[in-house]
Amino acid sequence: MSERLTRLRAASKAHELDACLINEANNRRYLSGFTGSNGWLFITADSATLITDGRYIEQAGRECPGFAVIKIARGEDVEGFRRLLEPFLHKRVALESDQVTLEQWRRWFQPLEVDWAFTTGLVAGLRSQKEAGELAAIQAAAQLADATMAYAYTVAKPGMTEAELAWRLEVYLHEHGAHGPAFEIIVASGPNSALPHARPTERPIQAGEPLTIDLGARLPNGYHSDLTRTFCLGQPTSDTFHAVYQAVAAAHRHAAAHLRPGLTGAEADRLARAVIEQAGFGDKFVHSLGHGVGLAVHEQPSLGPQSQDVLQAGNVVTVEPGIYLPGWGGVRIEDLFFIRADGAQWLSHAQEIAVQHHDARTDHFHD
Repeated sequence: MSERLTRLRAASKAHELDACLINEANNRRYLSGFTGSNGWLFITADSATLITDGRYIEQAGRECPGFAVIKIARGEDVEGFRRLLEPFLHKRVALESDQVTLEQWRRWFQPLEVDWAFTTGLVAGLRSQKEAGELAAIQAAAQLADATMAYAYTVAKPGMTEAELAWRLEVYLHEHGAHGPAFEIIVASGPNSALPHARPTERPIQAGEPLTIDLGARLPNGYHSDLTRTFCLGQPTSDTFHAVYQAVAAAHRHAAAHLRPGLTGAEADRLARAVIEQAGFGDKFVHSLGHGVGLAVHEQPSLGPQSQDVLQAGNVVTVEPGIYLPGWGGVRIEDLFFIRADGAQWLSHAQEIAVQHHDARTDHFHD
């Protein structure tokens, strides 16, 4: 934590900040280790303070040994922040503008004679470059996602509902060490797979149609993974599946092969999008190519058409091109990558299976 605070203080000095107020939960955890639901960090050039309410005082003492802990009772927030910030009146203090509510601003901060600097991404930018321990945590989460996808291949069968399969995958994650899924697991079959953020329904999965599974593990240490596969149970009922799948797979491989430091998010997105456009499905790729993964399942950097984020060694990002045809279905393939000085390292290793063949004697599928 001390090294992270050193980096934040260096960034603060570069932005001519005298102090930083940090409220976003993952930023708070990253800098202090605190996992409670309510708290603010106040970081200056020579001090680190955690402000929370009485529910978390003992927890804060255990999780944040390098921080001074101040209790501000509910209902005393206005006076508590006034006392805290009084030495910094007329000084420049960073406030996470995308995390402060209008009511908090109006009551707590606006009345103070502080030179507020509204920031976004100050800590998130630090978080985007993963340390060795963070990379190991994400690798462990990725391995669990791989294992869960392998399990999905063995249990998915025609007649099972999307919701049933999603639940079985969530149980598997819990039973194998996850604190929970990284997000609500997506199981989308047939025309539902044309919805990039489909939610599992009671629709029975049918043989020969696209089946998209998007899942990730959230480990007890807070780190995440993200993985997507699309396949069919049995032979596809139309040639559309092969054409769409091959276009997505080619776009995925092309983008992955060219990931490197210095590439902007827009340039990375364009690598995949150009392949899909050449295949005739350009207007059917309706989301960005990818995003960073760490303490949040969606974090910096962004890989999208308008993103000017620049890939750096230490980033962990997804590559997840997709094609979505309303009324028929869709295909998405997603893997995690670690950006190194010489390119990108695959962190996902789930087998890619386009089709599973049904064995009527065992009622199982095999690739």
